[in-house]
Amino acid sequence: HRIRLVPHLESTRSLPFEPIIRDAIENGPVIRVGRFTDRQTNGNNSAPNAPNALKIAFRSKVVSRGHAEIWVEEGGKFFIRDTKSSSGTFLNHIRLANANVESRPFPLKDGDIIQLGIDYQGGQQEIYRCVKIKVEIGREWQSAANAFNTNALRRLNNLGVHSVLPSSTLAPPTIPSDLSDSNGNSTDCCICLFPITVCQALFVAPCSHAFHYKCLRPMLVAHHPGFSCPLCRSFADLESDVE
Repeated sequence: HRIRLVPHLESTRSLPFEPIIRDAIENGPVIRVGRFTDRQTNGNNSAPNAPNALKIAFRSKVVSRGHAEIWVEEGGKFFIRDTKSSSGTFLNHIRLANANVESRPFPLKDGDIIQLGIDYQGGQQEIYRCVKIKVEIGREWQSAANAFNTNALRRLNNLGVHSVLPSSTLAPPTIPSDLSDSNGNSTDCCICLFPITVCQALFVAPCSHAFHYKCLRPMLVAHHPGFSCPLCRSFADLESDVE
C-alpha cells in the first residue's frame, strides 16, 4: 500500500519539503518520522527520505528525533502514533498526546492534515517552523493515464487546432464540441465561473484540470513550486522533471 506525504499549502509558514512517497506492507515495518541528523547519511544507510528508507526526516528544530510512527494494518488501513515527542503531533488540528507521552494509534485517511511540532520564535526562520503535511492515500491512479486526463489532453489538442486558425475563421468564436459536457455546456473555470474558450491564457494542472491563468496566478505565486489543485486538491511540484 502506498502513502504520499505532501506539504499542506494552506499555510505559508510551515516548513517546505519535497513530496515523500512510501510503500508499506500490511503488518510490516513501521515508518518512523523525526528530525534530520547528519548521522543518517553516514555509513551504508540510505539518504534521508529516499524511497527505500524507513525513516522520514525533516530539517526542523521543533521536530523530535523520534517524533511519530506510521504503519499499515490488514485491509490497507494506515495508522499514526505520537512517540513521546516534546512539541506534539497534531491530526486534523487535534493533538494526539501530551508532551513526552506516547499516544494511542489514530487512523489515517486520504486528505488528513498532520502537523509536527509548533512554531518556535515565531517561525521567522525555516528551521524553527512546524511541519504541516497533507496525506494522500489511494491516489496512484492519478499518476497514470486514465479516462479523465486522456480526454483532457484530447480537448486541449482541439483547442490548439482552433487557436492557430486565422481570426477571420473564428468570427464569431465558437466552442469546439469537444469542450462541451453531455448537456452542451462549455467547460468553465472553477475560480471565475466563466467559460474556457479559444484565445485565452490557460493553466493546465498536472491533474489535467484547466483554469484561466489570470485567475490562478495569485495561488501560483504564493506557493511556487508547490501547487494544490482547487478542484481535486492533489499536490504537484511544478519544477519536477518532466521525464
